[in-house]
Amino acid sequence: MRQLTFKEAVTEALAEEMARDDKVFLLGEDIGLYGGVFGATKGLMETFGPDRVRQTPISESAIVGAAVGASMLGLRPVAEIMYFDFVATCMDQIINQAAKTRYISAGQCTLPLVIRTQAGGGRGKGCHHSQYVEAFFFHVPGIKIAVPSNAYDAKGLLKTAIRDEAPVLFIENAFLYNTQGEVPENEYTVPLGQAKVLREGSDLTLIAYSAIVNKCVQAADELAQKGVSVEVIDLRTLVPMDMDIVLESVKKTSRAVVVHEAVRKGGVGAEIAATIMEKALDYLDAPVGRVGAMETPVPFAEPLESAVLPSTQNIHEACQAVMGSA
Repeated sequence: MRQLTFKEAVTEALAEEMARDDKVFLLGEDIGLYGGVFGATKGLMETFGPDRVRQTPISESAIVGAAVGASMLGLRPVAEIMYFDFVATCMDQIINQAAKTRYISAGQCTLPLVIRTQAGGGRGKGCHHSQYVEAFFFHVPGIKIAVPSNAYDAKGLLKTAIRDEAPVLFIENAFLYNTQGEVPENEYTVPLGQAKVLREGSDLTLIAYSAIVNKCVQAADELAQKGVSVEVIDLRTLVPMDMDIVLESVKKTSRAVVVHEAVRKGGVGAEIAATIMEKALDYLDAPVGRVGAMETPVPFAEPLESAVLPSTQNIHEACQAVMGSA
């Protein structure tokens, strides 16, 4: 084991997969000599050359469209969309082409395609650079979604995504890029659809993904000081989703709170909560709690942004409410 930042883990995964398979190539804005706006592709153009690290015009529809075509012809493109917000300009390419080509070709055409992007607020970048919109794609059959919360999972999940035969939306978070974690020196992968229990507990289950997992662990630590034992589950991927581990935990604790940074209304958490109530209702001692962002664009002003996005305190209060309603 050695310590790597989340960003270094992403870079290492890309480099290793490009060295392993010459069909893997990257495309996106400023990903070449500049190394990407967040530095995740730094050094890769020097190592693999401009044919395999392709800088593109500022056109997300062209980036994803080219990646879809390349994957249909047997290559394994990793397309970078600088901010998750910008996927709105390439929805047709993702939803109507990438997600459906394998189906309409009756499996004759596979789509080994990864779309890397970064999401999330808290940095004062305003409403066009701060959104989590994973629910758009969660609703569409044919797309897998990975949402790592740490360096180990970032590398392992990205390597798995690149090797997959289906399109994978790989959502990173800029707040995580400089966070460090243990990453093995040896080859490893993390399967899609396998959640992980980060903290065991007996009174309540917290379910989350991406960067806000860390706030859930913090809230669980605070609640432990008040005598509440909280189990924290990191989903790691949304499609496929490991509901077995979630249901097993809820049947043990009898209470659950689902947390995500995306707007609470119509979010992935609603599907998780509904599934828990459908399949584990008899085990519940209280309604499933949900925590998410307020129903408003993410503000630029720091005090307003902090009020809109879910905080550790919001998670803490939601857990107390679920405990109190038992």
